[in-house]
Amino acid sequence: MASTVVIVVAAITAFWLILYTLFGKKEVDPETGAPVEKEEGLSVDFLVAMWRTKRLLGFIDRVSRANRRFWKVYSDIGIALGYMGMAYVFFMLLTTALKTLQTRESPAGVQLVIPGVTIPLWYGLIGLAVVMVVHELSHGVVARAEGLPLKSVGLVLLAVIPGAFVEPDEEELLKAPLRSRLRVYGAGSLANVLTAILAALLISYAVSPLLTPNGVEVGGVIKGTPADGVLQKGDVILAINGESTKTMDEFITVMNKTKAGETITLRVLREGKELNLQLTLAENPDNPGKGFIGIHPVQHVASRVGHEGIVLPLFFALYWIYVLNIGIGLMNLFPLVPLDGGRMLDDVIKEYLPEGVARPVRYATIGIGLFLLALNLLPALLNLAG
Repeated sequence: MASTVVIVVAAITAFWLILYTLFGKKEVDPETGAPVEKEEGLSVDFLVAMWRTKRLLGFIDRVSRANRRFWKVYSDIGIALGYMGMAYVFFMLLTTALKTLQTRESPAGVQLVIPGVTIPLWYGLIGLAVVMVVHELSHGVVARAEGLPLKSVGLVLLAVIPGAFVEPDEEELLKAPLRSRLRVYGAGSLANVLTAILAALLISYAVSPLLTPNGVEVGGVIKGTPADGVLQKGDVILAINGESTKTMDEFITVMNKTKAGETITLRVLREGKELNLQLTLAENPDNPGKGFIGIHPVQHVASRVGHEGIVLPLFFALYWIYVLNIGIGLMNLFPLVPLDGGRMLDDVIKEYLPEGVARPVRYATIGIGLFLLALNLLPALLNLAG
């Protein structure tokens, strides 16, 4: 495992060194000597590669002109969703932060999204790519529907995470009426939420009917429990003491019959082979007297129609598209600049409050936002550190 990590890190480092050597040189303004960003083509900075083009601007223009009234209604819905989502995310992070301060526990707050580390590599990359593409296209289309110019569109690579972007003319955006700005800001998260809803519908009505429960998968093993050293992440528990555990309900029913200190026999599927394993149960911390294995159980599924190489990847791709779009789309509404939610709140504060009041309110909002974000990120960082 360690050697694999070293190889991966070395390969990524070599890739960026080569890329920076070939394309990292920036154009310089002959008069000022200051670096100038390329309007088109590839530019490379520290762990950030951006490819800009103007060719897709015509496509965005055509989409925005197709029905300007629709895009205005669409983006007004985005404004409403933006403020409702802002309040919801702020409330959830505040609740989690207060619980952390009161109990000194570390409940789940903001989760880190790192493909191959905290989420599956390929499904995570697919999900993140969809998040960024629909988010940025939505910003771009609404900006053009509001008559605001775009400088370029393109692709971005952040370390190992791919994405897309639409680059508006910031000076023109700042001069635009407040409602136009709010429409542009709110459009991105609205697109993410709508994409998540579409993915959920496809899962529920197109893919889920093709799947059948086929055991309880070990999503993770809790250290120091009976499962530690016996079960492995990815094992599928098919039966306990001869009783089927193909569904989560069956698994819970069987476990509720067990007692602490009892030795049980598990029929487990591991890398295509069935094994019989034994372990002695501990006491369930949430149900005294009952048996406790010490795993994070996840429902394992199989295809009803065969073709598992197509059906299962489609299911998991849609699942992660749903999870990442709803999670990142809402988190982007957190009232902290430079997130869209922060820009929506900041612009309203500057518009309606006197400068002498607006400035301290803005600073207070930034301070509170950073404090809440830090408290909610802490558990994720501790878990990542092991």
